[in-house]
Amino acid sequence: MKSTATTIDAYLLEVPENRLPALISLRQLCQKHLPDHVEDMTYNMPSYSANGQVEVAFASQKQHICIYFLIHSVMLNNQDRLKGLNHGKGCIRYANPEKIDFQLIADLLDQTRTAEERICS
Repeated sequence: MKSTATTIDAYLLEVPENRLPALISLRQLCQKHLPDHVEDMTYNMPSYSANGQVEVAFASQKQHICIYFLIHSVMLNNQDRLKGLNHGKGCIRYANPEKIDFQLIADLLDQTRTAEERICS
């Protein structure tokens, strides 16, 4: 979904109804586990930044919900937990919102918060 929303609240008003509960849950997890991060709409998607750099973002895309983890070690250190999921170097994609592993996401958010490494460029 290409969004021109300038706030996350406005972004959530644009998403398909069947994805809204999952996206609200993702936002709540980010707010809980990244309390010192700045919540914003960077790259036209909800994002969470530290020291001026986006470290986590999520988006409702055409075929899936995508969650981006931009600190590379967070994804690398969890390869065993990511097996069987549709994922890339820095993202996890869920075609079915009901299949999102919120515990995995919470753990990755905690690791993002405590990581000494910064984002990959």
